[in-house]
Amino acid sequence: MTDDRGFVGFGARLLGLVLLASTAGCGTMGRLERMGRAPKMSPPAEVPAPVAEPSLTQAGALARGGAAPASAPPAAPSASLFRTGAGALFNDQRASRVGDILTIRIDVSDSATVNNETSRTRDGSESGGAGALFGLEKVIKKAVGVDTGNLVGSSTSSSATGKGATKRSETISMTMAAVVTGVLPNGNLLIQGRQEVRVNFELRELLVSGIVRPQDIARDNSIKHSQIAEARISYGGKGQLTDAQQARWGQQLLDILSPF
Repeated sequence: MTDDRGFVGFGARLLGLVLLASTAGCGTMGRLERMGRAPKMSPPAEVPAPVAEPSLTQAGALARGGAAPASAPPAAPSASLFRTGAGALFNDQRASRVGDILTIRIDVSDSATVNNETSRTRDGSESGGAGALFGLEKVIKKAVGVDTGNLVGSSTSSSATGKGATKRSETISMTMAAVVTGVLPNGNLLIQGRQEVRVNFELRELLVSGIVRPQDIARDNSIKHSQIAEARISYGGKGQLTDAQQARWGQQLLDILSPF
């Protein structure tokens, strides 16, 4: 009796561990922790930016005893108006260096409809025989019981029909800012942008990255998404609405494992 109880207790503990592992692997524990709470927003990423010399106004304020920034760059070596990293009057103010910011205009309005229909039919028939075989046809028919005039006969027929249809439509229209994260040897710019908007218990996230040519950047320091090479645009979210649109993990597991 004691052995049976011990076996039952061991089985219950094992079943509990299996259920706990399955729920943890499927994200159930994480969802339980987020119950009644809004999704957390990710912290801002560190953006590379070169050190710029202060302007004459900033240098004068520091000389008069003004408060210096937390990470103040070294003092200007001269009183020249043209300083490295400072905004010049006649220079192009469009993004061109690491750390510069440019505007990305996303206007995706794609629709595609594809219809495929295939129909295939094939028939075939074969027949062969020897009506006269030097008089041996009578001997063969008498000995074997085979009519040499109808030795081979075959007939085949096959048909296949297939239909398919695909319809897709997506629209995204918005504007966001991106940061230049690198400059390629040919002068093209690597950009990356991230935007998060949280409304109540739903977090919307937009990610954009790719390569742009400085010549494609407009005068207002903006660029279209269609001018971004190797573009990666991700628009999604997480929260209560997204969870409601997902099938339960048990159903997803059955869909993957079921052979029917």
